[in-house]
Amino acid sequence: MQARQDTPPPLRRRKAPAEAAPSPLRARLLNYGLGFVTVILVVDALIGDKGLIDTLRARRQHQVVAAALAQKRRENARLRDDIRRLKEDPGAIEALARQDLGLIRDGEILFIVRDSQSPPR
Repeated sequence: MQARQDTPPPLRRRKAPAEAAPSPLRARLLNYGLGFVTVILVVDALIGDKGLIDTLRARRQHQVVAAALAQKRRENARLRDDIRRLKEDPGAIEALARQDLGLIRDGEILFIVRDSQSPPR
């Protein structure tokens, strides 16, 4: 067998043109620029609007407000219970009148106990 003479030679890939290596000054400036941008982004993340410090401050404030809200809810529940007792239980009204107003029933005797030493005048 004979090879045909009219066949073209096989295709070869072209070699990629050699890229020029960046100069040391250009690489150094690029590193400094990237470092500067990184520092700016970190500072902004820590101190900037909605940064880490503001987020921590907002969390502390939220905890304080949530604790105050829980205290108010407990107080409201206690006051609702007091209202319910005063509406339904006549004994509760009597106890409140005795305690706050110093009232007594008919036929009761009031004893007032004083210390043996009188306060200096």
